[in-house]
Amino acid sequence: MPQQPKSREIEWPTLAITAYCYGGYILVTIYANTLGLWLFIPALAVVIAQYSSLQHEVLHGHPFANQHLNDLLVFPAIGLFIPYERFRDLHLAHHYDPNLTDPYDDPESNFLDPDIWPKLPKILQIIYGANNTLFGRMALGPAISILHMLREDLRGILKGNLQIMRAYILHLTGVTLVIWWYSTFATQPLWAYILASYIGMSLLKIRTYLEHRADRSAPNRSVIIESNGPLALLFLNNNFHAVHHANPKLAWYRLPAFYAARKGEFLRRNGGYMYRSYVEVFVKYLFKAKDPVPHPVWPVIKRAPDE
Repeated sequence: MPQQPKSREIEWPTLAITAYCYGGYILVTIYANTLGLWLFIPALAVVIAQYSSLQHEVLHGHPFANQHLNDLLVFPAIGLFIPYERFRDLHLAHHYDPNLTDPYDDPESNFLDPDIWPKLPKILQIIYGANNTLFGRMALGPAISILHMLREDLRGILKGNLQIMRAYILHLTGVTLVIWWYSTFATQPLWAYILASYIGMSLLKIRTYLEHRADRSAPNRSVIIESNGPLALLFLNNNFHAVHHANPKLAWYRLPAFYAARKGEFLRRNGGYMYRSYVEVFVKYLFKAKDPVPHPVWPVIKRAPDE
């Protein structure tokens, strides 16, 4: 698959999104009282979701050539829950396509080992089963992701992993600055901020819900959702996910045209794993699971060639 030519130019559209995120955050918090509680919460949730999409762009090397400068752009922990450096490290590990959906080696997999599944308590089976519907993924998915990450990261810290410890120290520093700003300038209770952060993660779960499917062929595992609407902007075009995985350094604003020029090639490469819009996704899967929780072709995928 063709790769984006290397360029050291500053990506101004990404900087514009950065300004939008911080400007939106400042305005929403300063005018929290004017908005009122039930407008403030969804408005802040949208800003947090957009900021999380920006973090995804940043960890892939945008908008500057200098990655340290990129990382500084997303230092404040506006979303509260996920340390940026943990998101960065886990997501980059996820980009090793031969491991996509692997219950153990893909940090972002929602599948479980088929041998482990029947041994789980019934209540966990019910929770994980509900999590495989779109509604469940939005309602339960953030909590499951946060608790799983905290459990694994605590184990790493207790084993002396200094990189994980550093990520949480930086994160807590950022959270402290965010809470100071919020308590100084906003007029809404802290629980409203926490709820907005959770809803922001819920919005992102719409994107991640079916990004990857279980398939013996690694290229067949990543989806294309042909959306150019508000959700595509919120997700910074990461709905063209097969394009992103094939070209992870390609800037978000170049993804739609890159896909349009090579549509047949991408759909052949990913086995036609495509949806026309997020409306189609909601209609099909809001209350229906797309996949089983136990991985249907694992460990066969471990023996599949990296195509």
